[in-house]
Amino acid sequence: MQPVLEIYTPDGFDLWPLAAVESFDFLPLSGELSPAEVGTAVMRIAGCNDSDPDGNRPPRPADALDSFLHGLLTFDDLFATGGLRVTDNSTGVTFLPGCCDGLEDWRDWYQFIDDDGCLLGFGHDPVSPVAERFGDTIRLTVNADQSNSPVIDLPITELRNLLASAERDLVDFLRLAADWASRYLPGHCAPVKAALARVLDLPTPAIPPQR
Repeated sequence: MQPVLEIYTPDGFDLWPLAAVESFDFLPLSGELSPAEVGTAVMRIAGCNDSDPDGNRPPRPADALDSFLHGLLTFDDLFATGGLRVTDNSTGVTFLPGCCDGLEDWRDWYQFIDDDGCLLGFGHDPVSPVAERFGDTIRLTVNADQSNSPVIDLPITELRNLLASAERDLVDFLRLAADWASRYLPGHCAPVKAALARVLDLPTPAIPPQR
């Protein structure tokens, strides 16, 4: 299980260095990313929330950097395209986040495994990933719209362990992103760090020392 962001890179982005990641591919988040990969992740999260202000928020600044970060730093409810990706290494089946999924909702998985009989849907036609609990077994259906869809079955205890590992990956990524922001966004480090913590539903890490 990996926390992943679905990446889309706008043409001509030059506010900070980015990694070469294919658009609409998934970037796994962890503490092992390069600075350019962290920059790509921050770009995507900020881009998901880059919309024109409504009447309840201050107007978009004229400066290019401040303008791009404006939604990330002023929205109450942040989101990030992606979610948790699960791969069965024994069969090669991969369960991907769906169109109605978001990385900000990753903690829903904990509620799901604690609610016997619960069904958790992540998308709709043409691809509808679904997680279901049957007693002590979790079934992840890659596409519930197909009767012969590949599935991943795993014990609920294993899913708890996978979730704990995914949470550690997010914590490690957030620490890495805080360090990245101190170097690449020194004038916005604290608010960017706090915003990333909110979208990942994690405690805000300490600000790393300036270098």
